[in-house]
Amino acid sequence: MELLETQDPEKKKLIEASHRHKSELEKEVKALSQKTERTVKNALIIGGALLLTYLVVSQLRGSKEKKRKKAKATHNGKEDAPATEQEEPIETNSPPSFLSQLGERVATQATVMLLDIAKEKLAEYLSKRRQHENP
Repeated sequence: MELLETQDPEKKKLIEASHRHKSELEKEVKALSQKTERTVKNALIIGGALLLTYLVVSQLRGSKEKKRKKAKATHNGKEDAPATEQEEPIETNSPPSFLSQLGERVATQATVMLLDIAKEKLAEYLSKRRQHENP
């Protein structure tokens, strides 16, 4: 069977063209899957950085807002609900400790770093996308 195929020059050309197209198609699929994988990784990194930043900021702001609301309610003498034994004592306006200041600074610096990384990754992704759309 192969002998007949190799003897006919037109069939031989068609078989070679078929193999060439098949290998090119496999290369394109592989390149496309690699680009997709890179894009998904970048999106996950950016999303994770943004989520982590949101959680850190919301935790820092949330705890301060709760303390302020409780302090305001007791200082005004107008509490919405009667005091119960389960309520925690409200801290007075004492200066923050060195450790809490240090922790806040570290959290702020980490947030800034994560936002900077996310910004760089987003810029890279957008520039690659523009290059791909406009060759």
